[in-house]
Amino acid sequence: MHRNGAVQFIKTNATLIALVVLTVGLALIDPTFPTARNLSNVARQVTIVGIIGVGMTMVILIAGIDLSVGSVVGVAAVVVTLLMQYGLAAWLAVPVTLLIVGGLIGLWNGFWIAHYRIPPFIITLGMLTIGRGVALSLSGGSSVPVADPSFAALGSAYIPPVPTLVLLAIAALIGATTLIRAARDKSKANTPSQLERSLPGVVATAAGLLLAAYVFGSSDGLPVPVAIFVVIASAAIFVLGRTRFGRRLYALGGNEEAARLSGINVYQTKMIVYVVVSVLSALSGILLASRLNGASPNLGTMFELDAIAAVVIGGTSLAGGSGTIGGTIIGALIIGVLNNGMSLLGVSSFYQLIIKGLIISLAVWFDVLQKKNWTN
Repeated sequence: MHRNGAVQFIKTNATLIALVVLTVGLALIDPTFPTARNLSNVARQVTIVGIIGVGMTMVILIAGIDLSVGSVVGVAAVVVTLLMQYGLAAWLAVPVTLLIVGGLIGLWNGFWIAHYRIPPFIITLGMLTIGRGVALSLSGGSSVPVADPSFAALGSAYIPPVPTLVLLAIAALIGATTLIRAARDKSKANTPSQLERSLPGVVATAAGLLLAAYVFGSSDGLPVPVAIFVVIASAAIFVLGRTRFGRRLYALGGNEEAARLSGINVYQTKMIVYVVVSVLSALSGILLASRLNGASPNLGTMFELDAIAAVVIGGTSLAGGSGTIGGTIIGALIIGVLNNGMSLLGVSSFYQLIIKGLIISLAVWFDVLQKKNWTN
C-alpha cells in the first residue's frame, strides 16, 4: 500500500519533480545558473510564454488549439510601436493594440470555430500565416523603433526589492489564510485524502515564495512583466476554480454535446476563450517590444510551440476537460529553465528544438498512458 502511494505521488507530481531535478542538476553543473541575476532573467523569459500559456490552457481545456499566438505576438509588437510613431502616447497605444489586434483576431478565430465548427487547427493555422503577413506588410519587413521612451518601463522596469518582499509577504499571508480555510472545510467534510493531495502544492508554493524572495530581494527587484504574469495567472486560477465560466470550460472539454444539452452557451464560451488567448498573446507582444525597445515582424516565431509545450508538460490533456493553470506555470518554468540551461551550456539552438519536440512527444505519451490507466 505504501509503495502504491509512492507511485501515485510520483505520477501526480511528475512535472513538479522534473522541475526540481532539472533545476538542481543545472545548479550543480553550472555555478552561473543558481545566481539571483540569472534566475531573475529566467523568470522574465518565462513571463512571455507563460502569459500565452494561460490563454492556451483555456483553449486546450475545451479541446481546441490556437496556432496563431506567435503571429499575434508579432502583429501586436509592430502595431503598438507604429501607433506610438504616429503620435499616440504609450498609455493609450497599449489598450488600443490589445483591442484591435487581440480582440479582432480572437473574434475572427472564435467565429469560424464556434459558428461553423471548422477545426481550430485549420482556422488558427490560416491566421498564423495571415498574421505574419500583416506584420511584415505593416513594418515593411524591417524593425520598427519605439518612439515613446516611457514605453520601455513596461517591459524593463523593476519593483524595488523592499516593496517586492512586502508583496511576497502579503501573498504568503493570503495563501496561508486560504489554505487554512480550505483545510477547515475539508476536515469538516472528513476528506483527509484531499489534504494529502494538496500537500505537494503547498510545499511547492512555499518553496517558490522563498526562492522568489531570494532572487528578487538579492537582485534589482521584481521585474514588472513578472508581476503582470503573476496577476494574470492568479486571476485565471480563480476563474477556472471558483467561477461558473471555469466550470463551463471543463464541461465543454469533457463532452461538448452534453454541455450543450445542459444549457451551456457553447458558441459564447468558445468566442470568449479565443478572444482571451489572442488578447494575452497581444499583451506578450507588447511586453516583448517594450523590453527590446523595438519591434520586428518576426517576433513570436515558434512561440506557439513553447506555449503548447508548457501546457502539455503541465498536465493539461489535449483531448480537453482536464488541466490546471498551476500545471502550465510549472510547464513554462521547465521550458524556461531548459532554454536557459542549454544556452549556458552552449547547446546549439538546432538541438534545442529537437529536445523541445521530444519533450512534447513524451508529455503527450504520458497523457495517453494516464488515460489508459484511468479507463482500465
